[in-house]
Amino acid sequence: MTNIAIFVSGNGTNCENIIRYFQNSDIAKVSLVISNKADAYALTRAKNLNVPSMVASKSQFNDEKFLLPILKEYNIDFIVLAGFLLMVPSYLINEYDHKMINIHPAILKKYGGKGMYGHHIHEAVKAAGEKETGITIHYVNEICDGGEIIKQYSTPIAPEDTVEDIEEKVHVLEQTYFPSVIEAAIIKQQ
Repeated sequence: MTNIAIFVSGNGTNCENIIRYFQNSDIAKVSLVISNKADAYALTRAKNLNVPSMVASKSQFNDEKFLLPILKEYNIDFIVLAGFLLMVPSYLINEYDHKMINIHPAILKKYGGKGMYGHHIHEAVKAAGEKETGITIHYVNEICDGGEIIKQYSTPIAPEDTVEDIEEKVHVLEQTYFPSVIEAAIIKQQ
């Protein structure tokens, strides 16, 4: 059984979806949720689903003497970034090489990098007049949104779609595909 830690910064809809997906799995389970924000609703979602959770500040995330012992205590084998807004420190990337994945709410190589998260991405996609958008699930490396791409899924955008419409279409893709891609990546590691 692979133990997953989810790193989050916000609302946690993907976090909850992943927890629920693996609740009755023989392959993996979500064993820990960690947020860099004490007011992240994802922490409430984790608590409601009986998954241990904690808050770690940016400096604590960057301190391997703080974070690695916690991950080892929970026997964490795999890390999922689900709306996590901090850059991952190199010690974690090295420790979890090809065992840490992120979801990005756009098609990479477009609309990635510093400042490209959440609503900002959907606004940029709309402003550029794109005919499609999507999600990219990728391994995490030292480059922001630069890791090896695992899977991409796209959805069409109509000219009359608002930024909120685009965001909802991306959310549907996230909810539909992210958990099964995590599962496939874990199986590949086993």
